[in-house]
Amino acid sequence: MILYELRCANGHKFEAWFRDSNTYDSQAKSGEVECPSCSDTVIEKAPMAPRLSRVGVEKSAIADAPAPSIDTPKSPAENRAREVAKEILTAMKKVHDHVEENCDYVGDNFADEARAIHYGETEERGIYGEATSDEAKELEEEDIPVRRLPFGPRRDS
Repeated sequence: MILYELRCANGHKFEAWFRDSNTYDSQAKSGEVECPSCSDTVIEKAPMAPRLSRVGVEKSAIADAPAPSIDTPKSPAENRAREVAKEILTAMKKVHDHVEENCDYVGDNFADEARAIHYGETEERGIYGEATSDEAKELEEEDIPVRRLPFGPRRDS
């Protein structure tokens, strides 16, 4: 896992965890990374402090050092980062489970179903499903209250 400090086109700064740099790149390119303040999907990495090597340690010594094993003790910062990541994933699972237990899955019909509920054409209820970025943006422009959730499509279909 890697933590990036990000900035949206409106100047809001926030942090987000990613599996690796390629995951960030692909999610940012496809508009899946969203500013929590304004929902902007035009995101860039904010400048971060460089990681400096220890004084007196030769580069070749670092390159020749064995890769750490799973049993290798981690630094307090690495241990805390792992704890925080685990807490985030646990919280996301709770949100996911709550949504699945309390809302109707409408699949790709999410945008149409959200409009029908908003305009009183069908019964009011909680729903979840998939929508393209354009569909989500249109719903937001119509002041239809929707939220993007940090999990993908169901895997049981």
